[in-house]
Amino acid sequence: MAEMTSRQRMLTALTGGVPDRLPATTHHVMLYFLDKYLDGITYPEFYDRYGLDALLWTVPYKADASKGEYFDPNQTFIHPLDHTHRVVSDNWRIEPEPIPGQEYRTTRYHFVTPKGTLSMVLQGNEYTDWVVEPLVKEKNDIDLIAEFVTHPTCDVEAVNRRAESFGERGLVRGHICYFDIYGQPGCWQDAVELIGTERIIYETYDDPEWIHALIGILQERKKTFIRSLKGAHYDLLELGGGAASSTVISPKLFDEFVAPYDKELIELAHSVGQRIVYHTCGGMMPILERIADMGPDAMETFTPPNMGGDMRLAEAKQRIGDRVCMIGGFDQGHYFQGCTPEETRAEVRRCFEQAGPHGGYILSPSDHFFDADPDLIAAFADEARRCLYAS
Repeated sequence: MAEMTSRQRMLTALTGGVPDRLPATTHHVMLYFLDKYLDGITYPEFYDRYGLDALLWTVPYKADASKGEYFDPNQTFIHPLDHTHRVVSDNWRIEPEPIPGQEYRTTRYHFVTPKGTLSMVLQGNEYTDWVVEPLVKEKNDIDLIAEFVTHPTCDVEAVNRRAESFGERGLVRGHICYFDIYGQPGCWQDAVELIGTERIIYETYDDPEWIHALIGILQERKKTFIRSLKGAHYDLLELGGGAASSTVISPKLFDEFVAPYDKELIELAHSVGQRIVYHTCGGMMPILERIADMGPDAMETFTPPNMGGDMRLAEAKQRIGDRVCMIGGFDQGHYFQGCTPEETRAEVRRCFEQAGPHGGYILSPSDHFFDADPDLIAAFADEARRCLYAS
């Protein structure tokens, strides 16, 4: 088989085909890893160094001045991973308040509206950020969100400029918009970050109508974003998030509070010419077919048990491998550090043998990695290049 470009290789797998060899990439590449281990090289330089099939992540928003929207002047850092600049208005202002004297970097964010102010607290370290005080405290707080939250749209021209410059290096990826400051692409998953995991699960039994109302508000915002994607030269857009995994909620809750909303978004994305990968970091085995039934083009992360998931790759391939492209499956926690290159290569081969038959598979770590041995990443990439499909 003739050698493919990285983009051709991954697109072939995304559409269920058999490429020239096993496509191999990462999910995100964390700035922490690049700074600590690779002297701060850029994302493209990382992919070039290891010969991996590259990803370009970009999610540029557009502010609609006719609706009184503008880019948030209080956002001082635009992450190079996605280029997203928050969209606010005079009726939806976000004001950060640093909280000193904490073990971790701590910030309270005030969401100021004409009818009241909501707030949430985030903490963070050199690895990541997390919510310590959710935004929604009283049930009528969601009314302020419904009335005043901005609905960002995609800057299609910016996406297309970056896609044209990226060329055949790999896939152009993005994600469905999520809630300002901290959120997730999926509807249920976004709501979890606004309420908290335990509370939202309790409320599905105590006040399910309220949970449906909140999820509906978040879904409408995502619909606005998806409708604006027509003509954007994305190859793949992420939906979902770990809070809908079977290690967090039951299949019953998935059926009622996740699938109906996200399936509708997937259908809308398809109607404007976009592909969707459904991201589930955590347990997937009890809900594999449920996820596939929503109609995504691909599924990730297929996290193995030693990383906190439940994935049995060969079984997953047998159950849903002819319906969607599978992305992930590699145990980065145990094979990107603390092992020999030979063990890393064996893990690559295991993934290829279990999920690679008949194509439709992209090898990738099952989500992020922070600390990793660069030599083991080199072994990962090199062994993947040796996993050839018969011509």
